[in-house]
Amino acid sequence: MKTIKCMMDHLYWADERIMDALEESKTQNKDLLKLVRHVAVAERVWLSRLQGKGSAHYSLWEEAEDLVEIRTMFEENAEQYRVYIEGLEESDLDGIIDYANQSGIPFQTSVRDILLQVLLHGQYHRGQINRALRIESAEPVQVDYITFARL
Repeated sequence: MKTIKCMMDHLYWADERIMDALEESKTQNKDLLKLVRHVAVAERVWLSRLQGKGSAHYSLWEEAEDLVEIRTMFEENAEQYRVYIEGLEESDLDGIIDYANQSGIPFQTSVRDILLQVLLHGQYHRGQINRALRIESAEPVQVDYITFARL
């Protein structure tokens, strides 16, 4: 549990840093805003599944214009994930979650693998966001785990 909790703390930190960088850049790039919204919504989708709720009502790839709304979503996600994870025991990580993907196809996945998906998915897209910031001549932000671990 210690590793998962630490990695989730990194996710919350990295989400906040990437939002700071996007706000500072004042980007109007619709694809970039859509991508950061996608990360926030995907976190929420997986949390809903972990909580035994449906996720079909979430749209993963909608246009986004308001970074304030996306930041709020990240903050709410972090708060809800903290509560969820605090309620877990080590043995719960191997529990199986039944859920349907956004297309309605049923799956079964362990809590551990779902949490790892959330962690790795976000890191992958934060790298894409940083690359896009660099292309726009904005300053990318350091979101590597080691940077977080050194704090």
